[in-house]
Order: sequence, then structure tokens, then C-alpha cells
Amino acid sequence: MLVVKGRGSASRPMLNPTPVTQHPPARWAPDSWKSKPDAQAIAYEPQALEGACARLKELPPLVTSWEIERLKRHLAEAQQGKRFLVQGGDCAETLADCRSPVIANKLKILLQMSLVMIQEGKRPVVRVGRFAGQYAKPRSKPTESRDGVELPSYFGDLVNRPEFSESARRADPENLIVAYSHAAMTLNFIRSLSGGGFADVHHPEFWELSFFRGAGMSDTLRAEYERTTKQLAAALRFMEALGENTLEELTRVEFFTSHEGLSLPYESAQTRQVPRREGWYDLTTHFPWIGERTRALDGAHVEFFRGIENPVGVKLGPTVGVDQILRLIDALNPQNEPGKLALVTRMGARRVSDVLPSLVEAVKKAGRLVLWVCDPMHGNTQAAPSGLKTRDFDDILREVELTFDVHEGCGTSLGGVHFEMTGEDVTECIGGAAGITVDDLDRHYASACDPRLNYRQALEVGFRIARRLGSHAIPSRG
Repeated sequence: MLVVKGRGSASRPMLNPTPVTQHPPARWAPDSWKSKPDAQAIAYEPQALEGACARLKELPPLVTSWEIERLKRHLAEAQQGKRFLVQGGDCAETLADCRSPVIANKLKILLQMSLVMIQEGKRPVVRVGRFAGQYAKPRSKPTESRDGVELPSYFGDLVNRPEFSESARRADPENLIVAYSHAAMTLNFIRSLSGGGFADVHHPEFWELSFFRGAGMSDTLRAEYERTTKQLAAALRFMEALGENTLEELTRVEFFTSHEGLSLPYESAQTRQVPRREGWYDLTTHFPWIGERTRALDGAHVEFFRGIENPVGVKLGPTVGVDQILRLIDALNPQNEPGKLALVTRMGARRVSDVLPSLVEAVKKAGRLVLWVCDPMHGNTQAAPSGLKTRDFDDILREVELTFDVHEGCGTSLGGVHFEMTGEDVTECIGGAAGITVDDLDRHYASACDPRLNYRQALEVGFRIARRLGSHAIPSRG
């Protein structure tokens, strides 16, 4: 979300002196994407869509350019192994979940995961939430059939509603305005919490979820978290007694926002130029990403996101080829700017060791500056006998571990992780210390789309990542 304690700088990161492509880019404008095919286009009534977008253009931005540039500098350091990105949140936000307990629990689990990584990994953590805008979801099919009735698929609350009725599934441009309003309310609450000391690193015991001490949390996991908080608090007191001036860099609590930039009418309506900066900024979020279904080189999404100054992520599944990756990098980061582009791999535990090494080596050999991020969720989705989608915790953890192995073997750094997770006590992913089985899934399956790690599973995987980070010294910041 917003940076609470830092100060932005008008300076831009240093560019690589040799751009990776010498060809002048084609003309770009916030609406040039309309000339390209959109794989996830929504059939709106044109006049109503035009009216909604005109209103969005007049509304205040949700984030600021200096926050975006600050995040870009953080991501540039993560590329060098000097920081680590933790990105997580709901698969699909719903308007109904714009409630203070739900938002606070999302922040708490991000804080808890980052705390153990700071303690074990001894490096600053960049916290990026999938919130305040993750209201749209791509679908494999534009329509859905039930009992012989065919209706448009549910594309997230930004577009329509999940109830299977003609009125709920109609794409309504007014939802763009409603989603913007809920994103603004979410951001405002997060600002208030952060400004009021909610995320004070001197008191991490305050970050506990309301059910943290309940019977469902294993004694081992609870004890490990409590040990970590005590160690960090003691280290803070010691460093402050010494007058350590780098302490704030290590422990500053900042939140940034991210969402999949699926709805180009929504994104482009809030894209503008700002005083005293060059270029165009998408001010709906700090860190948008392009999904696996919309990363076509000649598509509307690559066309739009190649023109903005925000850092941009791209999801890469196991079918992506070396040539595709290099061309995507050329399109989205032609100046080879540090912190500008994140490649988010989602290979699946069974394929990551076979597919990822050649991709990493090719990008390294080409001298491209990218942030490698592991999304261990989407490649490990499976169907339970009941028909519910689920993910196995062991597969999720194994993909993270194998991705670390690949980067170590290639002499590169895994700079971050990207999870679908929640601070709620859901039963959507099987396994882990939570002990969830396929028979437990319908006990509290609350996701609007894909299964998420619950708070116990997220914290458990956080400890495993922290230990891996701790086994490698942080590079010199000099």
C-alpha cells in the first residue's frame, strides 16, 4: 500500500548504459492497447463503459508516483539479493470482504511471514499485498453452464457477481466505480493502521491473529514464532543501544499494493502523467502483473504495460519458451532498467526442475536485469473428489525449495515469493501443520475462485523460506 515511514525521492534508478534493444519503440498511449487483441475482453455496453471510464479519469489516484519509484528501487535491490519480496493475499478480493477484521488479518499474516524472514534471513523484506484492487480474475471459458443454463462466467467483482443468475452475471461498468471505491477504503484503513502503530516492529507480539492461540495452531509452530519475536525484539533493543543507523532500513514496515492488471479499461482510466516526472504511471496500484493467459506479445496487455513506469510482473507457466521470455523482456523493459520487471514462475513442483534452468540461464546470458519470483500456487492446483479445487501444501513447499535449488545452480538469486493466502482460518489447501485433508475442504472453503493457504500454512512456509534465506549471507550493500 502506501509507504508510511519512508520519504520518496524524485531521482530515478540508474539505467543500464546499453539498452537491450536498439529499435525505437512503437508509439504508445494509454489507449493504444485498444488496437490489439484482448484475450480476456469483457462485452460491455460501449456507451455505459465510456461513461464509467470518464468518471474514473476524474477521480483521485489510489497510489502515488513516488511510492511506485520507491518500490522500484526496493525491487532493484531484491534483484541483487539485498532484499526479499513477499507478495501475497487473496486469489480474488470480494467487495463483501472490505471489512476491518478481514483487512487487518491480511496485514498480520504478511507481517508475520516477513518478520521470520527478517530474523532468519538478516535482510529487509518488501511486503506487497494482493489487495486494494485484486477484484478481477481471468477465466478459461467465457461462459458457464449449469443444468442446461448457460451464463457468462464470473470474472470477479470488478466485472460481475458470483451468483448464478442472469442479472448477477451481467457485466456492469458501474462495478468499475464500486471496486475503485472499495480499493480506496481498503487503502485508507491500511494507512490508518500503519500510522497508528499497528505494524510497530518493536511489538511483533501485537501482530498475532485473534485465533493464533487457539487449539488449531500446533505447539511447535506457536513456540517457534514466539521465539522469533523475542529474538527480534532483543536484537532491536541491542542495535538501538549501539546507535545502529541502518536499523530503520532493516525493519521499516511498508506496504505496497499489487493486482493482476486484467481490466484494461480500469487500468488505463487511472493512468496519467504527474508533475516533475517523465512518463505515464498506472495509479491504481504500485505493482501490476500480467497473467499467464494474457502475456501474448501481440496482445493488448503487453501493449498497455510496456508503456507505464510502474514495475511490472509477468506470470510464466511451464510452456513458455526462451525466445518468448527474451522478447517479453525486450517489450516490457527495453532499457534494462533495474527493478522494472519481475518474472514470476509458476511451473508446478513436478516440472520446475526440468523447465526453469534453461530459462534462467538464457536470461542471465543475455544480461537482462529481472527479479525472479516463485509463485508455487498456480502450477499445483488439483481437483478433489468432491470437485473442489485444492492445492497440496507439500507440492507448494517443494516448488519453492526446487526453485531455490535452480537459482543456486545457475548462480542467480530467487528474489521473492508470491502466494495466494489469507489470514482467515480456511480449509482450502490440504496438508501442512494444519493437518487438512480432502475430507475437511468443505468445512470452511471460502475462496471466490482458487484455494489459498490459511494462516498456519502461510506461517509454516514462511519459516521454511526464512531458513533457506538464512543459509546464505546477504550481499554487501556497499
